[in-house]
Amino acid sequence: MSDTAETAKVKRAAGLRWAFVALALVGVAAFLYVIVSSSIKPKGAVELTDLQRGPLQKLVVAKEATPAPTIGFTDAAGKPVTLADFKGQVVVLNLWATWCGPCKEEMPTLAKLQAAYATQPVKVIALSVDRDRDFALADRMIGALPPLTVYRDPGYKFAFGMTPRAEGFPTTVFYDRKGNERARLSGGADWSSPEARELVERLIKEG
Repeated sequence: MSDTAETAKVKRAAGLRWAFVALALVGVAAFLYVIVSSSIKPKGAVELTDLQRGPLQKLVVAKEATPAPTIGFTDAAGKPVTLADFKGQVVVLNLWATWCGPCKEEMPTLAKLQAAYATQPVKVIALSVDRDRDFALADRMIGALPPLTVYRDPGYKFAFGMTPRAEGFPTTVFYDRKGNERARLSGGADWSSPEARELVERLIKEG
């Protein structure tokens, strides 16, 4: 066999070896991806992406388990609270302000959502980012929309401490009963819609 043929044979053998190595690496990478994905996805998590339609077209579904912020806020009486106080419930947290037109427009639908699940483990939190001088107005607005109660986020600490931070107002975030963020929507929406109720019901059943 000539030197040229022998060299070509060696090159082909080396090429095949590298091809097998590459395939093996791809297989390992795929295996690790599955392992990592399963470790970050909430155990037993229900599918929510199919609800990205109608009033929930802009819904962003969390790709991994993201624990709720530990940052505190206050209730109407000024008592400090955190989302951990609502663990065991599906929490629908709505960041809003009296100067925000879309916030005021959607607020009655949040009241309807809370009323629809008044006897179930669901808590709608209307978290106002209004300044002190405007809070009395926020209190009156929510007071006219039972069964909602008003909460305060002084200085945007909660809104800007979220990961990622709120992009604007209104922003509505859904937390499951284990305290993980599962979805959020920036902008107004009809929270009394069938899609919104289906989202809440899936998270209730998930437990």
